[in-house]
Amino acid sequence: MRRATVERNTKETRIAVSVDLDGTGTADVATGIGFLDHMLDQLARHGLFDIRVRAEGDLHIDFHHTTEDTGIALGQAFAQAAGDRKGITRWGDALIPMDETLTRVALDASNRPYLIWKVVFTRPKLGDMDTELFKEWFQAFAQNAGLTLHVENLYGENNHHIVESCFKGLARALRMAMTLDPRQAGSVPSTKGVL
Repeated sequence: MRRATVERNTKETRIAVSVDLDGTGTADVATGIGFLDHMLDQLARHGLFDIRVRAEGDLHIDFHHTTEDTGIALGQAFAQAAGDRKGITRWGDALIPMDETLTRVALDASNRPYLIWKVVFTRPKLGDMDTELFKEWFQAFAQNAGLTLHVENLYGENNHHIVESCFKGLARALRMAMTLDPRQAGSVPSTKGVL
């Protein structure tokens, strides 16, 4: 069973997450940040992961700590659920159109975290959320999930569409990478023998 539960408690946030990599796309998310909840729902739905998130943070200051720590906790849960990564496909990619927007996401579940973020926003906020926080979430998630992750918005005008296409792209690429490949026969997809 590729499932994991993670709790992260700091002076700034209290977060509990659970992930099932072989789920049906069910999301039960409450971070206190409406737009982030919407994006995590996209991650679950389009990745076919079951995700539950409960977060309480110092939102009276700003959304930074809650956003980043949610990325950390979810990344850790994905890494734990993947275990030694035996049998996974390992690589995934997606090209996501959303109206006038097109975004490309490619990743390697190599356990060597790295983020390339080529996404530019023309507005400082979406709803109450600072657009600069989306990179923080992706950085925290990639680092803790052990992903080499490239996210590139090729073009777009609507900032909501741009960020949503990034999360949908992550969902589809991650779903592809974490899918068990029957031809791998439970082996680690690396000549090193370990990821």
